[in-house]
Amino acid sequence: MSHGGTEHTAEEDKGGLRTALAGLTTRGRSFLAAGVAAAICAYVLGQSDLLRVGLLLAVLPLVCATVLYRTRYRVAGSRRLSPGRVPAGSEARVHLGMENVSRLSTGLLMLQDRVPYVLGPRPRFVLDRVEAGGRREVSYRVRSDLRGRYPLGPLQLRLTDPFGMCELTRSFSTYDTLTVIPRVEALPPVRLTGEAKGYGDGRQRSLALAGEDDIIPRGYRYGDDLRRVHWRLTARYGELMVRREEQPQRSRCTVLLDTRGVAFRGAGPDSAFEWAVAGAASTLVHMLERGFSVRLLTDTGSSVPGEGAEGFTGASQESADAAGMMMDTLAVIDHSDGTGLSPAYDVLRGGNEGLLIAFLGDLDEEQASVLGKMRQRSGGAVAFLLDSESWVREPTDVSGPLDRSEDRLRMLREAGWTAVMVPRGVPLAELWREADRLRTHMASTGTTTGGGI
Repeated sequence: MSHGGTEHTAEEDKGGLRTALAGLTTRGRSFLAAGVAAAICAYVLGQSDLLRVGLLLAVLPLVCATVLYRTRYRVAGSRRLSPGRVPAGSEARVHLGMENVSRLSTGLLMLQDRVPYVLGPRPRFVLDRVEAGGRREVSYRVRSDLRGRYPLGPLQLRLTDPFGMCELTRSFSTYDTLTVIPRVEALPPVRLTGEAKGYGDGRQRSLALAGEDDIIPRGYRYGDDLRRVHWRLTARYGELMVRREEQPQRSRCTVLLDTRGVAFRGAGPDSAFEWAVAGAASTLVHMLERGFSVRLLTDTGSSVPGEGAEGFTGASQESADAAGMMMDTLAVIDHSDGTGLSPAYDVLRGGNEGLLIAFLGDLDEEQASVLGKMRQRSGGAVAFLLDSESWVREPTDVSGPLDRSEDRLRMLREAGWTAVMVPRGVPLAELWREADRLRTHMASTGTTTGGGI
């Protein structure tokens, strides 16, 4: 996605003469001092030729400073991000443009863009003389392994005159934002079960009407099949009306992300919490591509696209907008101060929520019980359980019992969840297939299962 460049304008500085004189270089100050000294000596000695030389030396840096000061407000700058939203670990390119909108050529231009240190070193460029009406473009790359929203700018422009007498800096007032979203992993198209009837893999539709006389019409929309035009109602209402023959109910999926600070240990791009965020992002994109209405829910009860929303549809332009909103949310999501999952359960207990896929940190017995109640409110439930203690230990360190995690895993499966333990370093796609195999095995052995993925 490209982020359109915006022309920036600097605020007018007060005290223009003072600002211009402050920009004099060592050479400019030397010329000015030599000119003043020569003028004083010429006055004392009565030498008119020396006075003319002194005036020339003194006026030259002042003229350069005045012209350069006026020129710096006749240079326009722009910035364009390509793309404006990038996964962690991937590169984005920033395009800078400088345009001379005055009738005079510029001197040497030095560009510097301000970027956060996590995106890389501060870029600097030197541009030669730009003719009147000319334009120059340069670009640089940025990359971050940490998700987030990072400001780029403001852009700084340093101008010098051809004689090297003066050097002024112009700072543009606006900046752009680069959004670094979690890494998204492609997931295999395994069989989906447990979702509400409708689109997705459950393609049953409920007929809204039984007969032609009972049809609830709606206005014609561009792209509607003309064979669905109801001419009798069209004549009655005086505008094109079409039959609403089917009322499709799209399959729903809720992705639950546990963000409790007490449930995760460690930090950095390889931590358990970052894996959970990336897993939720991959699942959201995958389910949208499968045609599901998707909602992102956290342990605090907050959801995207919003409280009580049905989610966004897949296989349409809305899916891209929905994915963008949820990726932007996941780009800046952080640990919550909550200690339980009850707020999320309060959101889910309104009825059958379709398929529920959860990414969970450390659980105690109380939270495992709450998750058992969540299972009763969903058509199917899949849980990826992360033992954060095993993620912070070195691979050679086998100390620390896993009995508690295994016990929580057993409680979830007994409650009807298709629960999978997430070891360190295992890709989500592999765990995705493992959950499907577990669901199939539990179904074949007659064990209670919480649906598949």
